[in-house]
Amino acid sequence: MNRSHEIILLNIYGDDKPGLTSSLTQILANYNVNILDIGQAVIHDNLNLGILFEVSAESESSPILKDLLFKGYELGVKIRFTPVSEKEYNQWVGKQGKERFIITLLGRKISANYIARVTSVVYKQQLNIDKITRVSGRIKLTERSQDTRACVEFSVRGTPVDIGEMKASFMEIARELGVDIAFQEDNIFRRTRRLVCFDMDSTLIQTEVIDELAHRAGVGESVSKITEAAMRGEIDFGESFRQRVALLKGLDEKVMIDIADHLPLTEGAERLFRTLKRYGFKTAILSGGFTYFGRYLQHRLGIDYVFANQLEIVNGKLTGKHMGDIVDGAKKAELLRNIAFKEDIHLDQTVAVGDGSNDLPMLNIAGLGIAFHAKPLVKKNAQHAISTTGLDSILYLMGFRDRDII
Repeated sequence: MNRSHEIILLNIYGDDKPGLTSSLTQILANYNVNILDIGQAVIHDNLNLGILFEVSAESESSPILKDLLFKGYELGVKIRFTPVSEKEYNQWVGKQGKERFIITLLGRKISANYIARVTSVVYKQQLNIDKITRVSGRIKLTERSQDTRACVEFSVRGTPVDIGEMKASFMEIARELGVDIAFQEDNIFRRTRRLVCFDMDSTLIQTEVIDELAHRAGVGESVSKITEAAMRGEIDFGESFRQRVALLKGLDEKVMIDIADHLPLTEGAERLFRTLKRYGFKTAILSGGFTYFGRYLQHRLGIDYVFANQLEIVNGKLTGKHMGDIVDGAKKAELLRNIAFKEDIHLDQTVAVGDGSNDLPMLNIAGLGIAFHAKPLVKKNAQHAISTTGLDSILYLMGFRDRDII
């Protein structure tokens, strides 16, 4: 082999300690080597450092390896050297430019079985795992599982054999094990999201407000049946909306005030909005519900835009009619586009979150569409789904780690 291309892979592993990487790389610096690749991981204070380097033409590899071994002995770490041929190196270089994806595994806790099932699909699809990272915080052994979140991110490279089959496999695993698995392209847009749009009822809040109003009006059963059918996509949303609103005729506005004061926020909502606000994201409610309650949430959570349906109120009573256009699925998608245009945001930089069939149009045009604790039909047709944890878990799919979250 030409001396100018003597390539060596250096692996160092052992107890992590301050200055270890500095001491070892200083030896390489003394011999003026070229670093071709480097990676380091620390798990439970145990270091694994890899360095691929080229020995310069004026140097010999033997003194370098000798000095590294001696320093490793001093530091109490193990060192392994592997020679790499020029052919092997060129093959490795040739792999760059291949498609890259992020697989996110999310649950209350993560078992070895979850990892095994996910990685078996990755293997079957002939993808290479470049890196596995825990993005959630450390879980105390004494914490109750219902209070925890655990998230692992896989960075994979290659082209799936059958992307449809792969996604179906992930969906089946998620259903069987009670976890969430997201698969998305690792591109610049994933790291530059700027607008997040939310459905309101059963997404930002853990109730359907129209059902609450109907209960107070004594027509709860009738309205609930129409609501459920609409969410399943069995009834046109606009028609179902008019039918339900008509049943509320005569309800006192004071009832709306009381309901607004007691809206049950979804788990993680406040943490999510604090984080989005801190990092400069624009946020919006795009809801088939009512502006009255959307405005309340806007003030409580610091939301930038609210678009929902306006109920007509005369002399403090609901008339059973609405004002303006109905915000249905098509309207939600249109509003998402309009807000993105106004804020000069590319559609691929948008996120949409919802649970019902009328959310699918906006979920499917957003750069990242998430079906949140959604109906089976919605989960099947959305890009991604979260069903096991709180609303703040969408941050993991956006590339956040727990240390970034407010």
